[in-house]
Amino acid sequence: MTIVFASNNEHKIREIKNILGNSFTLLSLSDINIKEGIPEDESLLEGNALSKARYIHNATGMNVFADDTGLETDALNGLPGVHSARFAGESKDPSANIEKVLSLLGSTENRKARFRTVIALIFEKKEYLFEGIVTGTIISEKRGKEGFGYDPVFIPDGKKQTFAEMELDEKNTISHRARAFEKLREFLNQYTLSNNKETI
Repeated sequence: MTIVFASNNEHKIREIKNILGNSFTLLSLSDINIKEGIPEDESLLEGNALSKARYIHNATGMNVFADDTGLETDALNGLPGVHSARFAGESKDPSANIEKVLSLLGSTENRKARFRTVIALIFEKKEYLFEGIVTGTIISEKRGKEGFGYDPVFIPDGKKQTFAEMELDEKNTISHRARAFEKLREFLNQYTLSNNKETI
């Protein structure tokens, strides 16, 4: 099965290929020669994910999914949330985003936060949403060189390492993105199984 992932983020694509396995042919935006930026101006993660998926589906007619992820902190009333990628400006600089979050948190004792990923799938011209959440803590300085985004300052509950210190396989057993994409994978697998039964 061939499906488009509405992203050119190499880190994300590597993670998703690891999660989905070999049952699917995953195409990035560069694979289908789409280089222009996709609008991300909705007020909710769900809206952004749907907007991106619809944009690519309308351009190609292909089955497509898109995701949007936000870091939501208790002490900052849910910020940066839907603005996570551009929290420190349009350059989408991960280091600057992290520094802004740490600066706003300051010395507050409440470091509770959660990562939330929403996936919008357009499949056989129908729309579906899948969500994954992981809770954890924001630490005061970066640790680790793996992952991306806010991974170096986020320790998931029950762990001692940040996401950026974990091997990809370990991260993909617990991360917000992994949980959302596991739901996507189960949906696509169920569709494939039911189709195979109908053709036997």
